[in-house]
Amino acid sequence: MMTVRVACFILMVTVTPYGWQTWIFAAGAAVLPYLAVVVANVGSGDEVVMAQRPAREIEAAPAAPTTPGDPDDGVIRIRETPPKDQG
Repeated sequence: MMTVRVACFILMVTVTPYGWQTWIFAAGAAVLPYLAVVVANVGSGDEVVMAQRPAREIEAAPAAPTTPGDPDDGVIRIRETPPKDQG
């Protein structure tokens, strides 16, 4: 299709006197890229892709039981002290 488009573009420029055939070549040069992209994206349509369930590759380590307030429980805590009087 792109070879035909290039031929249409060359003929559009070189054929004189300019007339109705120039418009036909111009339309071919403008429309053929769109048609080429559409045909390329359509494909055959015969292939059906089935979703596959993912397999677990690495087993997670068992989580250690934590108590609230444990410094290693995975929670970030910010403690602020109240400001001291400057007086």
